Amino acid sequence: MAIRFIDLFAGIGGIRMALARQGAHCVFSSEIDAFCRKTYSANHGETPAGDIQTVDIASIPAHDILAGGFPCQPFSLAGVSKKNSLGRLHGFRDKTQGTLFFRVAEILETKRPIAFLLENVKNLVSHDKGNTFQVIRDTFEELGYILFYKIIDAKAFVPQHRERIFLIGFDRNRIPNPAFEFPELPAKSPTLSTILESAAVDKRYTLSDHLWQWHQDYAKKHRAKGNGFGFGLVDGTSVTRTLSARYYKDGAEILLKQAGNPRRLTPRECARLMGFPDSFQIPVSDTQAYKQFGNSVVLPVVEAVASSLIAVLNRNGVGR
Repeated sequence: MAIRFIDLFAGIGGIRMALARQGAHCVFSSEIDAFCRKTYSANHGETPAGDIQTVDIASIPAHDILAGGFPCQPFSLAGVSKKNSLGRLHGFRDKTQGTLFFRVAEILETKRPIAFLLENVKNLVSHDKGNTFQVIRDTFEELGYILFYKIIDAKAFVPQHRERIFLIGFDRNRIPNPAFEFPELPAKSPTLSTILESAAVDKRYTLSDHLWQWHQDYAKKHRAKGNGFGFGLVDGTSVTRTLSARYYKDGAEILLKQAGNPRRLTPRECARLMGFPDSFQIPVSDTQAYKQFGNSVVLPVVEAVASSLIAVLNRNGVGR
């Protein structure tokens, strides 16, 4: 029987694709953004449920892996001891109430998947002076899950410097000794030339004289102040900065050299920069596509992590 997983905060389905490539089967998905749901539907043949906070947890199918890239939100510890003395919420229910991570914890508590795979920005560890991550670790411990985590730079797989934290967990009652290890990463990064369009690119992706001058003036002003702010100019030999969801605004972090003014990457090149195959459909506007790829996971990174996770499950008789 195939390993079953649910895809939360699903975006355009990068985590789903990675797990599916490892032979796992998606039984439920959820994504609040309507444009992401459109892209998800075009590529995965189903439209995710909307806001996970409105989904009845009892209706979520049984699954072996809970997967997703949950948003990072601060937790309030104020009044915890007072609430406890009054017999109110305790543990993770007190500390994480009102956050989207609280919903993840509720699903873990209720559905008891054997494992989870979660992805987040690397600053999750230092967010709110470390309090956020400590609450997350305490919550997994309270729920009976053994946690492994690591920050991985996607430049091992794609020509992009993109650090993200991966959190992998196993139910200690069913797999008390998971012996999980994060995958070994390739030593050499590919270069930007491997993802660039081979045909001539539409002129609309080339910066106007006005915008290019603005970028140069902005960078010059901040250099004079001793700051590192400014555009990122790259060529085919480069590894880029991190593609962000704001790339549609001015392309600042990744501007490709060419004759005359530099240009933005095309949406297809952004898809490739995130490790998506050319068969991946982009049924939305350029603006939405830039937002979606900037918010997505790097597909081959997740696939490598998922392979190590599923190997543990297979060794313990799950999915074999």
